[in-house]
Amino acid sequence: SMEMAGVQLAMRMLGSVGRLDQHRLRTGRLLDEDWPRLTHSIQRMNDAQLFIDETPALNPMELRARSRRLARQCGQLGLIIIDYLQLMSGSGSGENRATEISEISRSLKGLAKELNCPVIALSQLNRSLEQRPNKRPVMSDLRESGAIEQDADVILFIYRDEVYNPDSQDKGTAEIIIGK
Repeated sequence: SMEMAGVQLAMRMLGSVGRLDQHRLRTGRLLDEDWPRLTHSIQRMNDAQLFIDETPALNPMELRARSRRLARQCGQLGLIIIDYLQLMSGSGSGENRATEISEISRSLKGLAKELNCPVIALSQLNRSLEQRPNKRPVMSDLRESGAIEQDADVILFIYRDEVYNPDSQDKGTAEIIIGK
């Protein structure tokens, strides 16, 4: 993760796996019934082979080298997640940031094929969707590059109505929108 510290990410994952209240977990104010779930989630995460790299502004070549090394050490990788695409640095040879994002996107596609491993790249969206009446994201909202749309095998958007409409009837519900 280039956006979040490894410890912070691990705490979020523990809370998610154990279905724990993130605020109580973060503040250490767990209830008696939370402890068995926390213990179970710690065990599950210990059993999973997880590697979190919090190197800032990682470029595609560094990611490829680290992924290859990890595959040699641990065997076939099951999944690579990039948090998030726009925080990666490009080669510097691009004319602009959109060109760099295109290069990064193509490189991630190549990495997935080379390692025979799915790569999930999180991406930011343009703020333009906030100006529309319907705030559900669409392909043109992907930030800085149409190449993401071309290179991706699947594009999913997450939409929560309560973010834009505080009185929403759908509080606590997220829609998964299949963009591609």
